[in-house]
Amino acid sequence: RSSDLKLMRGLLFCMMRQIEKVEKFKKSQSRADSLHAKYNIATGAKCVSDEGWGHLQIDATSLYILTLAQMTASGLQIVFTLDEVSFVQNLVFYIESAYRTPDYGIWERGDKTNNGLPELNASSVGMAKAALEAIDEMDLFGCRGGAESVIHVLTDEKQHCDTILHSLLPRESTSKEVDSSLLSVISFPAFACSDPELVNKTREKIERELKGKYGCKRFLRDGYQTAREDPNRLYYEPAELKIFENVECEWPVFFTYFILDGLFTGRDEQVEEYRHLLNSILDYDDSGSVLIPELYFVPADKVDLECESPHSQKRYPGGKFPHMWAQSLYFLGCLLYDRLIDPPELDPLNRHHFIAKNIDLVIQIALVAEDESIKEELSVHGIDSQTVDELRPIHVHPARYLSKAYTRLGKNAKLGLSGRPFLDIGYLGTSKLYSHRKTIFAFHPQFMDHEQFYLSWDVDMLVDFIQSNLAYLKRSWNLNGRPTMTLEVTRYLLGEQGHKTSMLKLLQKLNSGYSMGARSVRDVAKNEIAD
Repeated sequence: RSSDLKLMRGLLFCMMRQIEKVEKFKKSQSRADSLHAKYNIATGAKCVSDEGWGHLQIDATSLYILTLAQMTASGLQIVFTLDEVSFVQNLVFYIESAYRTPDYGIWERGDKTNNGLPELNASSVGMAKAALEAIDEMDLFGCRGGAESVIHVLTDEKQHCDTILHSLLPRESTSKEVDSSLLSVISFPAFACSDPELVNKTREKIERELKGKYGCKRFLRDGYQTAREDPNRLYYEPAELKIFENVECEWPVFFTYFILDGLFTGRDEQVEEYRHLLNSILDYDDSGSVLIPELYFVPADKVDLECESPHSQKRYPGGKFPHMWAQSLYFLGCLLYDRLIDPPELDPLNRHHFIAKNIDLVIQIALVAEDESIKEELSVHGIDSQTVDELRPIHVHPARYLSKAYTRLGKNAKLGLSGRPFLDIGYLGTSKLYSHRKTIFAFHPQFMDHEQFYLSWDVDMLVDFIQSNLAYLKRSWNLNGRPTMTLEVTRYLLGEQGHKTSMLKLLQKLNSGYSMGARSVRDVAKNEIAD
């Protein structure tokens, strides 16, 4: 327990020494501004130059945040000061754009061709999604905390990561057809994919294309540590990948992932199969302790034979020995298998339990009339609404007010942190109700802000935006309760009295209780908010 705490706080201190990079990266998403992936063990300082390594690894930062959330939920306190809370909040801003930020990924090489270029990786996006979900509304001080020690995540950022992850799987990236690292995303520790069919499809593809006798390949045509790789060159030639086909190194660590996956999901046959495979390649020291190597490679004099007949040649251990990553997961698997610990002890947040989305979602529509005349006109058409004055003490504002409020999260003058950049708020964010100092706030969707979005003056286009918003909420809402869409109805939207505009037709359709495949319910705003 003490070692875990020291490890987590040591990593926190290492990253806090690079606060200026976190601050810059929030705005630039540039490789040059990313946190370093390596630190000096003795001092915590950086040990490689900015250009000397593929430092931009969003999955690594995300894994730290995910672990921080899980350990905090278990009762451990890792963070002790409000300055550290501010930094963790900014780490959330650091990873929240993972769905649109190419990085070097878990293998630190980026593109499969190993040419120094980053790419969008499903393993990074999935780990970021899991971290954002786990840390959201987490009080880092535990039961001794308060409002100031709670971490906040924008709902739309989580959903963007989820959408991109599901669009990428079972691929890892544009260049990698499949990657064994995805096991950490579809199963322990991330449990990031909410589609059971896609999880099975990804697992089966890894087994079919990457599984070997000694472990799994990282990805197809991976030249790392093979006899044909030139150790004196950092990058490969453009057409060099072909020579690594069928001689890729096999990593035992992925057998441990399959074991853990089976233990979490109750797939007993899978557990026994991979325990048998792993036990057949384990090594032992003089005291009888288990040692797992980093990888198994084909020796240089057997490479041609292996290329002609895959899986025919004996492989030998290489790389780090023992491999701490594999050792750690192996011991976790043994503890679970022998029932010395239970899955909830490794996953206090219960991420391994699949939660289905509400397929019968009802969307609440709150109409706010510009004045009494608008309210009366809507009433003539059988549509209930309220004016802003009638809503008091509930406050309704444009979405830019919410964007401004979020800029104050994580702001810390002493550390030089500016908080979240001023960015638009998505549909999910404006469909929630917010409470601050005993006051409830509701916000119009971003597209209804005339001052920041000129297309909102086009009534027909605005109608399309509202319908698209409804369909998106129906498809993406996975929070507790019902989403509430707050719409301000003005004279401009309704047009001249006696003329039935497209907006009025839409409001009548919403009043009927069904639009764009989503059920909607109309009631006065105060009643909706009370519900």
